[in-house]
Amino acid sequence: MDTSSLLWGLVFGSIGLGFFVYGRRQRTVVPLVCGIALMIFPYFVSNTILLVVLGVALIAIPYFVRM
Repeated sequence: MDTSSLLWGLVFGSIGLGFFVYGRRQRTVVPLVCGIALMIFPYFVSNTILLVVLGVALIAIPYFVRM
């Protein structure tokens, strides 16, 4: 792991925590699941570009999928 992967993981984990708390309080499934995924996936992705692409995609999912 290099510094950029650690920092991007921290950014996406923090955003994921926000989505998780929001989804739990509002009782909505999509932000809750995306928040959990954002907090977990940086542990399994080592490529920085793939990390950023997946993170941005997971952040965009709750915007486009509204239930």
